[in-house]
Amino acid sequence: MGKVIVIKEPGQVGFDEFDDRPLAANEARIQTLYSGVSAGTELTAYRGSNPYLHKFWDEQLRLFRCTDQTTKTWPMIAFGYEECGQVSEVGAAVSKIKRGDWVYGTWGHRTETIVTEDFAATRLLPSNLDPVLGIFSQITAIALNGILDAAIRIGETVAVFGLGTPGQIAAQLAKHSGARVIGVDLSDFRLRLAQQLGAIDIAINANAGQVAEQIKSQTSGRGADVCLEVSGSYPALHEAIRSAAYSAKVVALGFFQGYGEGLYLGEEFHHNRINVVCSQISGIDPSLTYRWNRDRLVQTGIRLQAEGVLNLKPLITHVIPFEQAADAYRIVDTEAENVLQVVLNLSPNGRRKP
Repeated sequence: MGKVIVIKEPGQVGFDEFDDRPLAANEARIQTLYSGVSAGTELTAYRGSNPYLHKFWDEQLRLFRCTDQTTKTWPMIAFGYEECGQVSEVGAAVSKIKRGDWVYGTWGHRTETIVTEDFAATRLLPSNLDPVLGIFSQITAIALNGILDAAIRIGETVAVFGLGTPGQIAAQLAKHSGARVIGVDLSDFRLRLAQQLGAIDIAINANAGQVAEQIKSQTSGRGADVCLEVSGSYPALHEAIRSAAYSAKVVALGFFQGYGEGLYLGEEFHHNRINVVCSQISGIDPSLTYRWNRDRLVQTGIRLQAEGVLNLKPLITHVIPFEQAADAYRIVDTEAENVLQVVLNLSPNGRRKP
């Protein structure tokens, strides 16, 4: 029997069991050893604010519709999408992978999963990479997709609003794209870490106010060439719009909830002709789709870690045994000031830090 994390109702985390099944000839069983908890989309499910819980997503029309039916109901299997594990069994026809291989991917907070040989073979962890870093494959792909949408030119100034895990990764990527990077956050801890990792050149704590004015003063009155909004906060999106140069771009990576309180589109957005672009991992800039797809985004993020371009291990602030998942969600929900990436440890000695 395997175990999977479920959200019973808002704020209530538990476990369900599922039966093992025999493998098909071309399949492999993956024993999950590390699984990351997302502070974005996943937290909206934990809090009960995710739109799928209150509206029906019409796949054909690509519209959320207000009906008596919803797309998801309680209890709900958790959204986990940051996993890494080892091949524990292979099917009779499998030849590209073997038992003991490390595989990264997205399969949820569960003790094990079954994947095809081709899936596993394209997601083998590089031998020089700490296995826990495999959990960053999807979240790095999200940040990288935002960088592709931003189309940063060398020498430009990029302001990153929100230095949680995806914001920290986006800041590192922007820096390696040749930009001067300004980091904006409410947490001194997150700002200090981004500076220590060399991801940002200038740190601005938004609690002090006057963020756009500070960014303008750092750019000879021009404003940022690109702003990345990675917090999912409407006031932060508004400040990113205020901070952008005339006719510049704001890329919104955050998952916004509810009404747009704090967003005033009749002000700088209107007067400065700001281009606001949504970046979402299910879609790639159409002009890039001949060369880029989701698999390439995921594989590139892992490669950049293996090559030392991205330094993501310091983003892991908490490693918590799988059985204590309720504590992990509570920490992500209530202790954001000093939390970045929380990892559930499913290894046999679950209290061991990687």
